[in-house]
Amino acid sequence: MATAATAIGGAGTAAAQDDYEVIEAAGQTITIDTGETWENKLIDMTTGQDIVVTAHSSDWTIRNIGFKGKNTAGTGTATFGISDTSGGTCTVENVYLGDGSSTGNGNPNGHGQTAFWVAPDHNGHIDFENVNIQNFADNAIYGSAPGTKGGGTIHIDSSFAANCYVSHFRLATEGSKVTNSSVYVDGSHGYVGRGIWGWAPGTIEVEDCQIEMNGQNTAIDAGANGNPTEIAVTNTDYDDGAGIAEHAGSNVQLGDSVGTDPEAFIPQGVPTSPEEAASGSQK
Repeated sequence: MATAATAIGGAGTAAAQDDYEVIEAAGQTITIDTGETWENKLIDMTTGQDIVVTAHSSDWTIRNIGFKGKNTAGTGTATFGISDTSGGTCTVENVYLGDGSSTGNGNPNGHGQTAFWVAPDHNGHIDFENVNIQNFADNAIYGSAPGTKGGGTIHIDSSFAANCYVSHFRLATEGSKVTNSSVYVDGSHGYVGRGIWGWAPGTIEVEDCQIEMNGQNTAIDAGANGNPTEIAVTNTDYDDGAGIAEHAGSNVQLGDSVGTDPEAFIPQGVPTSPEEAASGSQK
């Protein structure tokens, strides 16, 4: 699929540095409080050190953030640890994590670096929009944990994830969905995780998506840990070479306009470089 392959490596548009703040990764943790907007940052990972961003509060916004260089943190960690713990609505938009994590992050059990981890206590709503995540050794957006406790919802819209391990978009709670987004796995580099993975209790909605796996792993996977769920799919193409998996009585409902000729693409507005994300110049 030529369009996605070329777009993945797109250079983007560089902007003047004074459009954003440069933060050098040095093992620090940045905490976002209730009602806070954290925006226009370029995180320099070429230092070889880690940085963690946490937002376990309410009504916060993360916007225009670009990560330059591979994340080299140890296994079992996340670049972003987030949740809304007071029933509010939070936003993650225009974030570039396309440089991925180092190959040293991976291990056979899949416990590597996660891009976004949504904590079990999440009981509000998080909107993801215009997010670009590639080559992470663990899940791109790991959003299934609230299904075991808080019950909060997640909406992933107009986003792109490629060549990550375990899964790319992973959700659990009813009202959570993936729309207008693409998953791309080419099998020649990076990791080959599931496309979309639904956990209990569901139902998870998938609409207007392209899931191009090139025969790798599973395109749409429903159910885990012996617990069933439902995934409702409409107006979406998925790779039938990778196929659909239904575990523990799960059900993937294929609705209107579902096909098997996916052409993954980077949605309009998704940043293709760290500088483009930090400056917000693609808007």
